[in-house]
Amino acid sequence: MSRIGKKLITLPEKTELTVADNLVSVKGPLGELKRQIHSLIEVKINGNEVTLVPKKDTPESSALWGTSAAHITNMIKGVNTAFEKKLILEGIGYKSEVSGTSIKFALGFSHPVVIEIPAGLKVIAEKNVITISGPDKELVGLFSAKLRALKKPEPYKGKGMRYSDEVIRRKQGKKSV
Repeated sequence: MSRIGKKLITLPEKTELTVADNLVSVKGPLGELKRQIHSLIEVKINGNEVTLVPKKDTPESSALWGTSAAHITNMIKGVNTAFEKKLILEGIGYKSEVSGTSIKFALGFSHPVVIEIPAGLKVIAEKNVITISGPDKELVGLFSAKLRALKKPEPYKGKGMRYSDEVIRRKQGKKSV
């Protein structure tokens, strides 16, 4: 039995949820999100409350029950308030600049690194802070992880790209005799 799957999901005002052939679509003030839900899970809408029920009682369906409920909850939150991740770029000469649908980095390599911004995401680069926001939690997390992987923070000086809430454990370095 899933504790997350048992909970009722309430729809806020100005939010619509529709289900057709296991395709759940949520419309809200910030846009529309669609996601395919597994056929073992049934989505029931009663007014402004949404419940999920497994069609069969199998280990697979109980595992998918909570996951599906979490996905639908994140979709509802995303179309009402955007998800946001902040990356901090530390290091001398490390720069970021957003131009059109791409973000350009100077990360100490011999060439600039240019990454295309996925549709549906909003990226702002101010000084050394990069803010990624959008309605799809999965896409925001995936894109921020992709950017962080370009230059991971190193443990000696802390140079690189890190999340704003991430703590880098520092190493002592070389001792002189």
